[in-house]
Amino acid sequence: QVQLVESGGGLVQPGGSLRLSCAVSGSDLSMSPVAWYRQAPGSQRELVATILTTDRTIYADAAKGRFTISRDNAKSRVYLQMDSVKPEDTAVYYCKLYADEEHWGNGTLVTVSS
Repeated sequence: QVQLVESGGGLVQPGGSLRLSCAVSGSDLSMSPVAWYRQAPGSQRELVATILTTDRTIYADAAKGRFTISRDNAKSRVYLQMDSVKPEDTAVYYCKLYADEEHWGNGTLVTVSS
């Protein structure tokens, strides 16, 4: 079955950088759009970035200019490069695969704090 596993989260200071990774198995990554979502405590899950099969990218306003979504189909991985992070970026980050069904990973926690 399709599995998504996020990694790369952790504690980072404001202004720092972090790269999240989503490993996809059981599905051809090149055939599907992938998105990164995040959910802060007590908040709704929100879309952060999307990468289409054409590698076109779409970003939420909060992520524009700071985050970069990319994919490596050979490694079956999707990345979210987070630069100039802010405390409000603190959340559990999830990757989502748009295949025949929507598939979610279990998330990786990013904490931005000094």
